[in-house]
Amino acid sequence: MRFAIGQIVEHNRFPYRGVVFGADEEFSLSEEWYDAVARSRPPKDRPWYHVLVDGDAHTTYVAERHLEPSEDHTQIDHPLLGQFFDRYDGERYHLRERA
Repeated sequence: MRFAIGQIVEHNRFPYRGVVFGADEEFSLSEEWYDAVARSRPPKDRPWYHVLVDGDAHTTYVAERHLEPSEDHTQIDHPLLGQFFDRYDGERYHLRERA
């Protein structure tokens, strides 16, 4: 897997960045979702990432080939950030400890 949980990434086709909060070794959503949303038909047998989108309230599910590490390390603004992460070290977010 190329990206780590807590890493800030940028989409290489659309103008947004975000933080990885989950990862799947291969595509794990429904065929209906893939047919409706994955218009460029990225491979299903490669990693896909769950991303909190900066400056928005939604999340997205992105194929690895569409992500790049972000050179912008300013903090992400997302209402769900605190549900997953408890601190930011200036480069990446750290997962919240689960009780």
